[in-house]
Formats: sequence, C-alpha cells, structure tokens
Amino acid sequence: MFDTKFVIVVRDDLETWQKLNVTAFLSSGIAGNTPEMMGTPYKDAAGNVFRSLSVQPCIVLSADGNTLGNIHRRALSRGVEAAVYIEEMFATGHDEANRAVFAEYDPDSAKVVGIALRADKKIADKITKGAKLHQ
Repeated sequence: MFDTKFVIVVRDDLETWQKLNVTAFLSSGIAGNTPEMMGTPYKDAAGNVFRSLSVQPCIVLSADGNTLGNIHRRALSRGVEAAVYIEEMFATGHDEANRAVFAEYDPDSAKVVGIALRADKKIADKITKGAKLHQ
C-alpha cells in the first residue's frame, strides 16, 4: 500500500514519559515536513470536525544508545532526512534552547534518544537494522 516506511526509534532505557514525549516530537518533525502524509479532517456523526491525521501508519521501534547512534549515522550516509532528539534536549524548556543545545553536538558525540524517518521501505529497514519493535 505504501512504498515508504514511517518509523520512529526510541532509546530503550528512557522513562515512559520521555519515550512518549520524544515520539510526539519526532512524529511532528516528519508529518510537519511531509504534507502529503496528512489526510483530510475527521468529522463525527454530530458534525464536529477534528484535525487530520497521518494517512500512513507509524512503526515505533526501540534500541540501545549505540544502535541509535548507528541508525543516525546510517541515515546521514544515505542522505535520508531524519528528525532527531538528543538527551540534552530534556533539560531545555523551549524550541530555541533545543536547537541551541542540538547544535553543540555532531553525529559522533550526540546522545541520540530518538530518531524518526520516512524513506523507501528497503532503505528504512537497512537504516533501522538492529532496532526491535517497541513493547
């Protein structure tokens, strides 16, 4: 049905609230930059209108920190644009501070806690190799 795969990988040792927070931020990074992923608004039987949702399912995986670092580097080496959340962003309180702390790290020093991407299925599978279905 889809030629692409929308996947989010979160670090397996995060607190539950952190996993949910990272997943929400990362999904917005993909959906916000991929307008064709968004469906039309929903309408209930009473005529209330609700925001549109992604037309494509999202696969949520988990991995340890080393595997996430490898996934990050593989996405970069394949030229796949990704949304990335690093550990230091938990200590900030707003977008500008997030971007400032993010800019202090490169792919080899970043403590990646989550990454999201949308790419051809085979490429997405190669990039996320080593991650497991989140449970």
